[in-house]
Amino acid sequence: MVAVTDVIADISRATRIDKRPVSAPEVLNEAFCYDKPSSFSRGLRLQFGDTVLLLISGTASVDENGRSVHVGDFRAQCRRTFRNITRLLESEGATWKDVVRTTCYLRDIDRDYAAFNEERTAFYEAQELDPLPASTGIQAHLCRPELLVEIEAIAIFRHTKEA
Repeated sequence: MVAVTDVIADISRATRIDKRPVSAPEVLNEAFCYDKPSSFSRGLRLQFGDTVLLLISGTASVDENGRSVHVGDFRAQCRRTFRNITRLLESEGATWKDVVRTTCYLRDIDRDYAAFNEERTAFYEAQELDPLPASTGIQAHLCRPELLVEIEAIAIFRHTKEA
C-alpha cells in the first residue's frame, strides 16, 4: 500500500509530471473511434517520480467495437463494466488492490442499487480487497439510454523502473 506522505513527497519532488492515455482495445474501444467521436481518454496515467496515479474515465458495458452490450441486463452490465476497468488497470500494471476511489453512476438508483451493491460486493470479495475503495453512488442520466451503470476509478501505486 502506498503511504500518503510518500505520495506527497513524490509530487513535491517531481520536476515533471509524465502523463499518457490508458487503453485496453482488446475489450473496450477508444472514444474517438465512434461515428461521432467523443473527446476523452479511457483513462489517464500520471507519474510523479515512482508514484503512478491512474484516472479511469467513466466506464460502462461497452465492447471493443463501441457497442453497448448486455442491454436490459443490469447485473451483466455491472460485470462487463468491472471487466473493462480491470483490463484498463492491467494495461498499466495495476490491479483493483491499487484502486482507492470509485464513483458509481446508476441510471435508476432506487431500482438498481441493491443489485449493484451485491455485484460490487461479490466482485470486491473475489479481488480480496482490504481495505475497500472509497466510493460514491449517484443517480445519473448516462450517455446512452441503454446503459444502466457507469463507474470511474482512481488507482495509485508504486512503479520502479527496470534497470
